[in-house]
Amino acid sequence: MLLNKLKTITGAIAIAALTTTSLSAQLKVPAPSPLQTVKQAFALSDITIEYSRPSAKGRVVFGDVVSFGKVWRTGANGATKITFGEDVKVEGTEVKAGTYALYSVPNKDSWELMLYKDLTLGGDVAEYKKENEVLRFTVKPTPLTEKVETFEINVADITSTSANIELSWEKTRVAFKVTADIDSKIMKTIESTVVKDNRPYYQAASYYYENDKDLKLASEWIDKAIANNPKAYWVVLLKAKIQFKAKDLKGAAVTAEQAKALATADQDDAYIKMADKIIADCKK
Repeated sequence: MLLNKLKTITGAIAIAALTTTSLSAQLKVPAPSPLQTVKQAFALSDITIEYSRPSAKGRVVFGDVVSFGKVWRTGANGATKITFGEDVKVEGTEVKAGTYALYSVPNKDSWELMLYKDLTLGGDVAEYKKENEVLRFTVKPTPLTEKVETFEINVADITSTSANIELSWEKTRVAFKVTADIDSKIMKTIESTVVKDNRPYYQAASYYYENDKDLKLASEWIDKAIANNPKAYWVVLLKAKIQFKAKDLKGAAVTAEQAKALATADQDDAYIKMADKIIADCKK
């Protein structure tokens, strides 16, 4: 009889334990510092940033929650990771394509930022080793007029060859510049695809126009692009832009009129306005 009671009690305990485990496994609550992934097309590849986003929650952040003069994981939980899809320069220093941990040392008047090659360190900054740094540089913080409640990393001010990585929290923002030298790569691609294989004339002409290359060659390519697609008003408009930059104002006005007529037939107001601007600029 005693044995049966013991078996009953043991079974009840086991069932209760299983039920508790099951409920724990099913219970999902919001993370206090949610994970964020930012992926931004840049140059000929991407910049990807993975980080956790803590919130201020009424606290003083820099100088209190995040101590001045000490290594910070630049976020919460594990280390913030930044991946460059191609070789770049960070604040003027060459950095190879790859993934790096982003650590920082905040101070009141300046921040040190570090790209770190050991991705296993995570948030354990007590074991931080300077010899694992790929790059360390200093930037100045900028005060913000409005409070940023949740820590944010953003890719801003993007051009074809440069972008700023911005870190914002509370009333502080720091930023650093990333640049990429893509001109030589694109020129080689143009040489192999356009000159040899007679392919993307419009893209090649556009690159030459935007980057102040040989306008005579750009003009030849845009004429071939128009011959392949004579009703593409965006292609015709590019020819007008090339002519205008080459100071062929009469030719640019005529071509812009052609682009406007094609855009009007397609009811594309944006291109009509762009054509009108070229026509007006040619008359100045």
